[in-house]
Amino acid sequence: MDNQRNLLLAVVLCGLLLFGWDAMMQQFYPQPDRPTPTQAAAPAPSASSAPTREGGLTDPAAVALEKRDLATALKSPQRVRIDAPAVSGSIDLVGARIDDLTLKGRRETLKKDSDPVRLFSPAGTPAQHFAQFGWVGEGLRVPDAKTVWTAEGGPLAPGKPVTLKWPNGEGQVFTIELSIDDNYLITAKQTVGNASRAPIVVRPFATVSRTSATASLDQWTIHSGPIGYFDDGVDFGTDYDDIAAAGRLTPEGSARWIGFTDIYWMSAIVPQSTARVDADFRSLGGGVFRADAIYQPLTVPTGRQISRTTQLFAGAKESEVLGGYERAGIAGFDNAIDWGWFGVIEKPILWLLRWLYGIAGNFGVAIILLTVIVRGLMFPIAQKQFASMAAMRAIQPKMKAIQDRYKDDKPKQQQEIMALYKTEGVNPLAGCLPVLLQIPIFYGLYKVLMVSIEMRHKPFALWIQDLSAPDPAHILNLFGLLPFTPPSFLAIGPLAVLLGISMWATFRLNPPATDPVQAQMFKFMPWVLMFVMAPFAAGLLIYWITNNLLTLAQQSYLYSKHPQLRAQAEKDKTDQDRAKARDAKAKG
Repeated sequence: MDNQRNLLLAVVLCGLLLFGWDAMMQQFYPQPDRPTPTQAAAPAPSASSAPTREGGLTDPAAVALEKRDLATALKSPQRVRIDAPAVSGSIDLVGARIDDLTLKGRRETLKKDSDPVRLFSPAGTPAQHFAQFGWVGEGLRVPDAKTVWTAEGGPLAPGKPVTLKWPNGEGQVFTIELSIDDNYLITAKQTVGNASRAPIVVRPFATVSRTSATASLDQWTIHSGPIGYFDDGVDFGTDYDDIAAAGRLTPEGSARWIGFTDIYWMSAIVPQSTARVDADFRSLGGGVFRADAIYQPLTVPTGRQISRTTQLFAGAKESEVLGGYERAGIAGFDNAIDWGWFGVIEKPILWLLRWLYGIAGNFGVAIILLTVIVRGLMFPIAQKQFASMAAMRAIQPKMKAIQDRYKDDKPKQQQEIMALYKTEGVNPLAGCLPVLLQIPIFYGLYKVLMVSIEMRHKPFALWIQDLSAPDPAHILNLFGLLPFTPPSFLAIGPLAVLLGISMWATFRLNPPATDPVQAQMFKFMPWVLMFVMAPFAAGLLIYWITNNLLTLAQQSYLYSKHPQLRAQAEKDKTDQDRAKARDAKAKG
């Protein structure tokens, strides 16, 4: 009766896990609703659209309005083009805003005719996101959002700076000299010259403003939102709701850089390292937020000029590029990627994957090769595990005798069993070591697939065209032949089925559990995990399937080296089958 009750409880828990998983995945990986004809014709964007994993506008009306606004704003003749190797766009001379930026080589979708990823959009558009450089001061005219600047040079490209100038008519000339590198770093040298008869006091500033409507999904494993390096580390603990609630939020510590991040993209201000700044986040209302870096007041004597140099990162969070900027002096920039606790494992995994990709030319093959390497390195440990299992099997009769002898004295029983382990040189925990070592590697690969842009849109073979996304094929709708999308807990694809089968096969090779409830749980577990893992990245499933196949090969080999284990496993299974038959006969 107890076993039946425990089995029923196990089935109920598995059911809760299976169906509760759908609700959890909707929380962590929500998908935008498919637009209905009514939604497509809506006159205004909806502010309540759920964020997606990569971010961007999801409401059809907002997308349409963004296209119309861009078409109007970017036709303005008061713009200077940006044409660098990694980015293109333009600078608005009204307000000296960098508000038009797209990323070359990064497409929005897998389609070959897809538009490049747009990072910056002008103020007032549904996807507004832009940077601005300027000054605040008292007792003098300073440029503002309506100031029309004059430009020298252009388009902005590596080795071809652009200089923006504006005289205020009171003896001061404000200058912003912009330069750009081959990747995503724009440098702004802000200079104010004072030709008046009295000294002036100004505070240069740099800001990044954006709407949260385009923010990527902020998950407990991957941060999206406000970010910065303050004192000795990157702050991942602040989100848009925190800023909205506070109105203005000033992080503790000295700011080395500050801005906003999505899973794959980031815009951040890097103040001059030798100068002090006041840095904070502000809520401007309507879901618009701003990151500020305001320098301390500068006194500019008559006949002199003073400059401050600020850098703006606006682009993709490519680990090699960020690492290069960190080596060049931007503290902690490599950690702008939310590696989490296992960064010490994830970074070598990514390095090894990139190296294997350079050899294989396919990231899916690189994941398979990585799995082979990991299993190869762990093979000596697996051998010790099987040797320990063989030793444990050998002392089973002695353990049974001790348990029978001291069945009424548990402390003495444990003491004698531990003494037996010591005498026979057996470590009962040795079999756990490979599993424990696999956990950080598995989680590390999961994070690499989730946060590293190197995996984004990387194909494997056949229908798997994006290893960072779930398997797009679903058995329930006959691989797209039926016109509906299954709910996430039933979105089982071929990879998930292969995972379930391979895991079932590995469980079959293991010695059967002596406890009936455990035995039943092991029967259910592969198929429960098949449903649980289906929404995860295809690359992660490829890793696990490969790992299971290698486990099968490894166990078959090691069983051939330790025939007593296989013999004992077969005996245990026979004994269990006989016990079940006896129980069934007794009940019948």
